[in-house]
Amino acid sequence: MEKPCHTASGGRCYCWVIFYLVGVGGNCWSSRVSGATAGGTARRVSAGTALYHILESPTFVLLLETRMKLNNLLRRLDAWAPGSLAESYDNVGLLVGTPEMEVTGVLVNLDVTDALLDEAKAKGANVVLTHHPIWFGGRKRLNGEDYVSRIIMRAVKEDIALVACHTNLDNVQHGVNAVIGERLGVANPRILSPKREMALLLVALVPEGDAQVVLDALLAAGAGRLGNYAEASFVSGGLGTFMPLEGAKPAIGRINARSVVPESRIEVLVPTYLRGAVTRALLAAHPYEAPAYHFVETLNPWEDVGAGMIGKLAAPMAKADFLAHVKEAFDCGGIRYADYPGEVIETVAWCGGSGSFLTKAALRAGADAFVTGDITYHKFFDNEDRMLLLDIGHYESEQYTSELIYGFVKENFVNFAVHLSDIKTNPVKYF
Repeated sequence: MEKPCHTASGGRCYCWVIFYLVGVGGNCWSSRVSGATAGGTARRVSAGTALYHILESPTFVLLLETRMKLNNLLRRLDAWAPGSLAESYDNVGLLVGTPEMEVTGVLVNLDVTDALLDEAKAKGANVVLTHHPIWFGGRKRLNGEDYVSRIIMRAVKEDIALVACHTNLDNVQHGVNAVIGERLGVANPRILSPKREMALLLVALVPEGDAQVVLDALLAAGAGRLGNYAEASFVSGGLGTFMPLEGAKPAIGRINARSVVPESRIEVLVPTYLRGAVTRALLAAHPYEAPAYHFVETLNPWEDVGAGMIGKLAAPMAKADFLAHVKEAFDCGGIRYADYPGEVIETVAWCGGSGSFLTKAALRAGADAFVTGDITYHKFFDNEDRMLLLDIGHYESEQYTSELIYGFVKENFVNFAVHLSDIKTNPVKYF
């Protein structure tokens, strides 16, 4: 491939790549989705469908501007760890700053501190991206009375954006807990406590000849995921009736005349956080100007989203060896734990940060050990002498999240410098 040109300011110009994508991508999609309507008239839905996929693609967002706006970073972060998956008490996304500000650099760490803002200025970064938000609940005043208000005031004054990816990154399968699982040596983990009411059933009625085109667009937008299966759908046939009225522009039929059309009923599951993207894909691919579709709420657990994880070690370990392994893997100053009579650890559950609320879920799932942080005295009794319960520290359990976030931003953006902070923000010391 030809190398991208450079602007006079030293930035890269990707305009030719965009035109290439539109041209080649459009031709590609036109050959894929061209077809005939139920009435036999040749039609092409390729332009809208191709444009939708180009605009939704991370490549397009990446190449769109030489000087990157913060909003582009926020959109990609939200696609990776949707803000809608955050817990109700949380505060994620853009906390300080404006979406239209130009990004000069991004600094990543677990927490926001004064020292981190100093580091950001030294490295020319005007975006500080952390796992933990600097504040959670509402604040009535910003007057410098505590470190939180001082940091917020300083960020505003120095035009530094603060962005957080917290429980939204905890709750996705590829997030915080996936990294912990790798450190523990667990392969193929699953979500310990899947979220419910996360799945919508989309029902869409489509002319029979266009069903495959529309279904392909829905699946490409993320519909049809079911556990470890993708592209799950159900399609049935029937007759659709409608009468176009004055002012309508029907793809099929005549004004003031009833049409009876062989139609397909497409049913696919859609996670709630993809409802908007899937709806846009449906409208772009559907031949009708007023498609008939609806979403139905379900109570199904969504296996890809939820709190904690559980899985088996590559090989069983003696309890003492497991404790030593965890201490080394997370560089713990010490491990507080509640013992149990068992001597072998094989099935392990874990949750980054404060995860003691999942202790009983880990017991029900048959875990030999549960690893988390911030366990209070009385919560240690919840192991019921049936499971090793480890508190390795909040910071220790989530420290590698910074590398996860850094890697994602670094891989997806070339328009600005991305820095992994040198500062260890853990306020807890061990004597």
